Amino acid sequence: MLEIAFAVPGCLDAPTGGYGYARKLLALAPGFGVNLTPIRLPGGFPHPSPDELAEAERLLSASRPPLRLVDGLAYGALPAALVRRLPGATLALVHHPLAFESGLAPERRDALLCSEREALAEARHVIASSRFTARLLAADFNVPADKLSIAEPGTEPAPRAKGTGLPVQVLAVGAVSPRKGYDVLVRALAGMRDLEWRLTIAGSLDRAPQAANALAALIAAEGLAGRIALAGAVDDATLARLYDRADVFVSPSLFEGYGMVLAEAMARGLPIVASTGGAAAETLPDAAAIKVPPGDAARLAAGLRDMIADAQLRRRFADASWAAGQALPRWSETAAAIAAVLKRAAA
Repeated sequence: MLEIAFAVPGCLDAPTGGYGYARKLLALAPGFGVNLTPIRLPGGFPHPSPDELAEAERLLSASRPPLRLVDGLAYGALPAALVRRLPGATLALVHHPLAFESGLAPERRDALLCSEREALAEARHVIASSRFTARLLAADFNVPADKLSIAEPGTEPAPRAKGTGLPVQVLAVGAVSPRKGYDVLVRALAGMRDLEWRLTIAGSLDRAPQAANALAALIAAEGLAGRIALAGAVDDATLARLYDRADVFVSPSLFEGYGMVLAEAMARGLPIVASTGGAAAETLPDAAAIKVPPGDAARLAAGLRDMIADAQLRRRFADASWAAGQALPRWSETAAAIAAVLKRAAA
């Protein structure tokens, strides 16, 4: 059994796609000959304080074995000099570049672009979670092809959603943050008071409290508090019930490194309205979703209006979504791909 340290910032139980990916790797990699030993880095990443950087260096330097995989939420914010000082070798797992998070001040965005480019140059190998992210890392971060591999997130089979009917239940899943574009979604729905719909947003309200407070204020200002529910972070059983009751899935995200919730929606055969930021345009087949430009409230409203008002259209997109969902990669394939990269790196 190959022993590898796996460094992830903050709490592994956090209900986001990146942490879900990490939990699956920890559980499944031993089946492919790799034991991942978790290292919990400070929770301030990707904006660590000097003390948190010092603690991260201490933890990474003390890791046994000295070959380590570092989640991109931390790796991209590590100074290149720190990575060079670490014993052994380091691999990076990148879901999406940190500088592509929405709402960053320009100087912070530029600093992250620079730090991640320099840090990635120090990695023995880089694993990207989508083909889109791999192309982005090659083009904008100068990661050479021979140092780059792809391991897309897996999606397990799920029961097909039954839906509810009227009012049409619209579901969005993901932590509330500027990048998720929920303000765009609220503005889009504000012009559809003539239709019967309800929206549930299931995702942490603690990831970006300022964005969550602003979203709640926008919902109230638009007079939509009776139609839009901010469910916060929910457990797996509750999320499964929300998927089962949903009639339409919506993703207004401005940028996705892959879009795990899009794959989960397809696994349940939900018709989808989604913006095409980042990898989302590739994750979703055209037949499974109405696709709109990111940040375009008018186009998002038009797509949602069509999907909410036309049950026959929903059925057509739902059938295509269900078919696409059955062909998605499974988590065992993801774990096998990463295990193979780690074994080559250790050789």
